[in-house]
Amino acid sequence: MKHQLIINILGNDRVGILSEIANAVSDTCCNILDSRLAIYGKEFSLTMILEGSLAAIVKAELNIPQLCQQLDLLSLMKRTTQHCKQNLEHLVDVEFSGKDTLGVIRNVTALFAEHDVAVSAFRQKTFVNQDTQADMMRCKLVASVPDSVDLNVLRQDFSNIMGKLGLTGSISEKY
Repeated sequence: MKHQLIINILGNDRVGILSEIANAVSDTCCNILDSRLAIYGKEFSLTMILEGSLAAIVKAELNIPQLCQQLDLLSLMKRTTQHCKQNLEHLVDVEFSGKDTLGVIRNVTALFAEHDVAVSAFRQKTFVNQDTQADMMRCKLVASVPDSVDLNVLRQDFSNIMGKLGLTGSISEKY
């Protein structure tokens, strides 16, 4: 029986850090089913889901925290089961931008939750408009839309919320 482990690792980014972590995972005889890496300034965040025998997962639970301690990294682990690959049949790209105000992300993500749309990737950047000195934001996300959701209705609701929030945005299908 295959067992699974989700691992989050945070720390200072440096050349070769991912290689050291990948070597440690390989030494446990676990397979990396999925992973995400993000760089935030001088920090990095890595999330992985590992799969292996019970012995391999236990080895990962023991060895990876030791490596993280040696490299001055934070780690968090949780056992899980039944990792399901993302439904790639009906993906959409969503982009929106405008003035950075409190509650924008809450309102947009609530809209997707109301339509049972799962957000699988999310990126937000903030910046200062050089002409007006206003705080601005730009977001991009990838979402999986269930077949039961009418994409035209979702687009209309998205357009309405963009108008209410004073933002511009679009939803486009990925093929």
